[in-house]
Amino acid sequence: MQTTSMVKKAATAKRAAAHVEDDGSENGAGPRGRLTDQAYRWIEEAIVTLQLAPGSSVSEFQLSEMTGIGRTPIREAIQRLAREHLIVVLPQRGLLVPPIDVAKQLRLLETRREVERLICRSAARRATVEERQAFRRLAAEFERAVKKGDEVAFVRADAGFNELCLQAARNEFAEGAMRLMHGLSRRFWYFHYKQAADLPEMARLHARVAAAIAEGDVDGAGEALDALLDNIEDFTRATVLGDRR
Repeated sequence: MQTTSMVKKAATAKRAAAHVEDDGSENGAGPRGRLTDQAYRWIEEAIVTLQLAPGSSVSEFQLSEMTGIGRTPIREAIQRLAREHLIVVLPQRGLLVPPIDVAKQLRLLETRREVERLICRSAARRATVEERQAFRRLAAEFERAVKKGDEVAFVRADAGFNELCLQAARNEFAEGAMRLMHGLSRRFWYFHYKQAADLPEMARLHARVAAAIAEGDVDGAGEALDALLDNIEDFTRATVLGDRR
């Protein structure tokens, strides 16, 4: 069956992405919490990179097989993914990976611009020395991903960048709003990027934001973020035109 094949592919990708495996460093997280985090990361990446295709159905058991993680952490990861609109829980019928929705993506971008500008400016203002070093490393990772033509590496760098921005901004209210948008945004980009996106330009714009935050340039971070989201909005609208041809 198609879903079984997708789960097997996702399991293979999970093993290839073993470098993201939890190291137990989360503050206050017990073993089950760490397993939930692992399950969330692996399933989220499988959805974002289309190994679990839009519109496909999957079960808790299949996700447990895919990740090698027990049902309770899987169930907790599913709840988190459902809050982020990356999985739809169908009572008595299993789980659905929702289809791509361009109109929803444009509405998401309206909200994302305002919230993410606040996050990036706050991160530039509040980041620690260690976090600023991490932003510099991420800027270099974006550039390496482009040189290799590795879109999955780009997606992983983007996920790391998003997490670091949320951490450095130290605003739990903005973080809660932004977490609802990150995964959907990455999946939309991955689904359409060969059609309309300029990967080198996208990576350059991400690197500019990371560099501005690293330097503590609050206004520069906001301006770089606006340029990035202008590019993303143009890309999103271009996919609409492409779908109508």
